[in-house]
Amino acid sequence: MALSPTISPDLIRPPAVAGMFYPSNPKELEATVEHFLSEATAKFDAAERAPKAIIAPHAGYVYSGLTAAAVYNRLRPAKDIIKRVVILGPCHRVAVNGLALPSTEVFQTPLGDVPLDMDAAAEIIGLPQVEIFNDTHVEDHSLEVHLPFLQKVLGDFKIVPMIVGQATPEQVAEVLDSLWGGPETLILISSDLSHYLPYDQAKALDNQTCQAIERLDAPALGNEQACGRHSIRPLLSLARQKGMQVQTLDVRNSGDTAGTKDKVVGYGSWLFREGGARKETEDAFGGQTRAMLDAHGSSLLKLGAATILNHLGGQKQMRLEMKDFPEPLHDNGACFVTLNKDGNLRGCIGSIQAHRPLITDAAEN
Repeated sequence: MALSPTISPDLIRPPAVAGMFYPSNPKELEATVEHFLSEATAKFDAAERAPKAIIAPHAGYVYSGLTAAAVYNRLRPAKDIIKRVVILGPCHRVAVNGLALPSTEVFQTPLGDVPLDMDAAAEIIGLPQVEIFNDTHVEDHSLEVHLPFLQKVLGDFKIVPMIVGQATPEQVAEVLDSLWGGPETLILISSDLSHYLPYDQAKALDNQTCQAIERLDAPALGNEQACGRHSIRPLLSLARQKGMQVQTLDVRNSGDTAGTKDKVVGYGSWLFREGGARKETEDAFGGQTRAMLDAHGSSLLKLGAATILNHLGGQKQMRLEMKDFPEPLHDNGACFVTLNKDGNLRGCIGSIQAHRPLITDAAEN
């Protein structure tokens, strides 16, 4: 592919993984991206609001293309609105502290040039955690693999590409908040999930990751759950602060696509929307909880007290007869029990996952 005639070759970052992670032939690449977009489980819906932020995988297309396409389909309503994409990817090649911008002004793919937003880069280069360090960008794939998808679903846009190394959630959040902007700006977090676990073990761990993201629960995301955790955690924290809504679009692993099942890599895609949808969901949940407590709170409280007395008396675990309790308490639910004395917390135990009948969860906690 010919270099842009108006830009010095030193300011162009050529594709590093074309022909490996995705096709190097432009026509084949375009057909491949279109195939994944058409086959993805999450389709384009013009009636939906476009996301403000997304999480998408960065493996070879044969492995994670469908998962990535599921979220890229949802950008189509904002094709002519999104003008800037802030991309954060984990470091795979040359280590870096903080966040690294490249020294280049253009990223190339077989589909053409993608310019950097130099004005946006200038806004953050003064932050102590941000530096220009081209060496970490030259061969890393975590940003590059997203560009052909963006080139197919968006119109004219610029990027702010950053490799994230050892950085605190606060440092990354400060950068994201500085570049947040309005509907013209999309935040893209590049991350795969679990790495090289047996199929069933990977599915279980990736399900935990999915639940943490859906709850916007940054502390619940462990170090082994996502290679892009240093960027996902601050995004979750900001999304919670801003009252955003999160939606899971696709979760699978290489054992589902093009790999064996003995050692797999997990992939997931999520979108985050601004607005009051999350607050409405929380209000609805609060109303349901209050109604449950109004109707059956006394029964749950008596059961909790009996369980404590039973334990203090050295008795075996209580045996429950489900038929002795109202039907609504048979449904899967979760509860958290706290003990206070003179206004001070003396102990707490419980769960936040609805994985067994509410009455059982209340008794065993």
